[in-house]
Amino acid sequence: MMLKCASTITGVMLMLFGTAGWAQSEMVIYPTKNQTKEQQDKDNFECYGWAKQQSGFDPMAPPTASAPPPQQQAPKGGVGRGALRGAAVGGIVDGSDGAKTGAAAGAVVGGVRRRDQRRQQQVEQQQWEQQQAAQYQGNRDSYNRAYTACMDGRGYSVR
Repeated sequence: MMLKCASTITGVMLMLFGTAGWAQSEMVIYPTKNQTKEQQDKDNFECYGWAKQQSGFDPMAPPTASAPPPQQQAPKGGVGRGALRGAAVGGIVDGSDGAKTGAAAGAVVGGVRRRDQRRQQQVEQQQWEQQQAAQYQGNRDSYNRAYTACMDGRGYSVR
């Protein structure tokens, strides 16, 4: 289970990291006051530091999860377990014929129960991933606003 959680976090972080790269590559900076390349590099570095300090977000750092992923519960139900329980109850109530009927009914109920548990776990995982992506994007947007304000104040057009 620990390995699955680690791979899930890694997958989500890679997804977020890809988003960060896309957002950064979309930013275009144009010097409006004939700044030199050296001056633009200096301003870029200083604005990066200022925006990072203002927003609390570092676009160069690898993304991290702000909360652990939902815990995976131990399997509940299942065809085999349901069949055994159904056979036991059916055998007590109606002998061997009841055991067969109970096993079939128990298998169906156990399978449905397990499928419902898996579906619920998938929904919880998707909600966690969406929450992490939204939080990352919000932090990234805050950084971009601060960086743009700094570069704008130094005479650059940022789009």
